[in-house]
Amino acid sequence: MPVLTRLIPSPVVVDIRAGALAHLSRLLADQRISTSGKLAFAVSAGSGARLREALAPEMPGADWFPVAGGTIDAAVTLADAMRGKRYDAVVGLGGGKIIDVTKYAAARVGLPMAAVATNLSHDGICSPISTLDNDNGRGSYGVPTPIAVVVDLEVIREAPARYLRAGIGDAVSNLSAIADWELSHRETGERIDGLAAAMARSAGEAILRHPGGIGDDDFLGVLAEGLVLSGIAMSISGDSRPSSGACHEISHAFDLLFPARAAAHGEQVGLGAAFAMHLRGEPGVSGLIAQTLRRHGLPVLPTEMGFSEAEFVEAVAFAPQTRPGRFTILEHLDLSATEIRDAYADYAKTISS
Repeated sequence: MPVLTRLIPSPVVVDIRAGALAHLSRLLADQRISTSGKLAFAVSAGSGARLREALAPEMPGADWFPVAGGTIDAAVTLADAMRGKRYDAVVGLGGGKIIDVTKYAAARVGLPMAAVATNLSHDGICSPISTLDNDNGRGSYGVPTPIAVVVDLEVIREAPARYLRAGIGDAVSNLSAIADWELSHRETGERIDGLAAAMARSAGEAILRHPGGIGDDDFLGVLAEGLVLSGIAMSISGDSRPSSGACHEISHAFDLLFPARAAAHGEQVGLGAAFAMHLRGEPGVSGLIAQTLRRHGLPVLPTEMGFSEAEFVEAVAFAPQTRPGRFTILEHLDLSATEIRDAYADYAKTISS
């Protein structure tokens, strides 16, 4: 008998609106995520700690765990602290690093996890992946998708503008990642999940075409929805393929080669996406991505991130080593350093004209 439907791993509830945080305890109870109120909150030292003061009176049964940094050690420490306490769920309250730490810790102790984002810096809000720093640099770890995602737009408006801009770069980079996935399908036979690709592409296109900016609640809502859709797309495909291609390889290369100087993830992948589209011989799409990035105050040239042209060429040349086995436009073209330099010069000229 043919399989007529399939189950899609996704949150039980997604609440994106102004004032959502004020209804968090009721949402967790109504959705049967926590009827007893016995919760573990992992909070950042910044936004999470400030919000704790407002939330704690509404959560008398909760325990609060400050988390310092987005490292594998911090995640293991959090898991050990929660172990054996019989919590209903764990809530990650903060930015991307805190949410990634909490996802990993929750998986380690077998608890459902709710993500309460205080900024929109990248698509890890709802993804089945935790990106954590370790002794060898940075690693990606498979984890369950959050059972709930809450984004309070009033809180998001207070986030540093650079974090919001970074989320724009991460969402727009989906378009490059999907193009790489389709290229790999043609060249290597890699299977594409059409639903995952459609979700990721829609998320990127929504940001690319939206006329608003980070001071606009409507735009912030679309950005939050796009980042959540990107995470669900990754859950459907079972890996990061819908949202990670040459753009992310280039970003990983910056992280590994220049760890003390690396820019925000979304800034790096946005630039990587614009350049990768140029390498594909699609200057129109590359220019549109660059135009969108520039309109939102994101870098479109490496010098705008504090890197020289030579360092950018070095990062692009090194990028394929960051994801062995992944096929993108970089592996397909297999450019020499001289060819990358020439391509970059043409890219810079094209987007500046």
